[in-house]
Amino acid sequence: MKNSKRINWRSIFSFQYILYTLLGSLISVIALDGFLIPNGFVDGGVTAVSIIFEKAFLIHISIWLIVINIPFVYIGYRLVGKTFAVQSMIAILITAGLMLIVRVPVITEDKLLMASFGGFLMGLGVGLVIRGGGVVDGLEIIAHYTKKKVGFTTSEIIMLFNSLVILGAAIEFGREAAMYSILVYYIAMKTSDYVVDGIEEFTSLTIISKLDQEVKSIIVNDFGKAITVYKGERGFLPGTFDIKYDCDIVVTVVTRLEIHRIKQRISKLDPHAFFFVQSIKEVKGSYLKHHKDTV
Repeated sequence: MKNSKRINWRSIFSFQYILYTLLGSLISVIALDGFLIPNGFVDGGVTAVSIIFEKAFLIHISIWLIVINIPFVYIGYRLVGKTFAVQSMIAILITAGLMLIVRVPVITEDKLLMASFGGFLMGLGVGLVIRGGGVVDGLEIIAHYTKKKVGFTTSEIIMLFNSLVILGAAIEFGREAAMYSILVYYIAMKTSDYVVDGIEEFTSLTIISKLDQEVKSIIVNDFGKAITVYKGERGFLPGTFDIKYDCDIVVTVVTRLEIHRIKQRISKLDPHAFFFVQSIKEVKGSYLKHHKDTV
């Protein structure tokens, strides 16, 4: 069913989104123009396909970044929400635009340094855009969508896709470039994970707050996520050990594309809310069936 929530323009025009998106897109362009493209190195995903297509068809990478990402953004619109889709499309357009106007000189001729720093900068740029609320590469979205259709895990789908991309790089740029691309991809992946607080594909988020009823409403009604509630007690602080209060401990499962939004919204409601995050390998059931937009 098509998402009925309206676009959250306040989130799109927020200072945090604009800052992270502009900075992340600029760093990604520096990585591409200054390190990766001159050597035929790729980092995986849509960006890598765009680099290969630019070389094969002699059409500028900015065009491929937009064209290839469009179906992925549509899937993100259906699975995550309208605001996410708009934020992602803006990030993609900004990155493509910067690719046309920014000229980055080749900083070094050492291929190992170029692969290492190119991967680091690419992961940093992608991670910052995710922190802002969007993406510049639609691979993670399509991985979640395909998982429901074929039964493979998200990591397996991403690995399969990028294996084909590396094979394409080997054909187009040579075996040495393909081997360096594996290094680029690994560094970019680890850097991106670090920038977004080490979030894996599936994450268990536990919230303890004095405003537990409001927290439950936000997660279920505003974000469309299922929750589990444990009856517990909060308090027991050093110096006030005897003071305690009954509370509901709220647990939900989210993706790396959602966790930052939820934490940000709940922190605004209760700045003293306590969060802890646990990485989990797999979720089965109705977890990915309904995705609603933020408000």
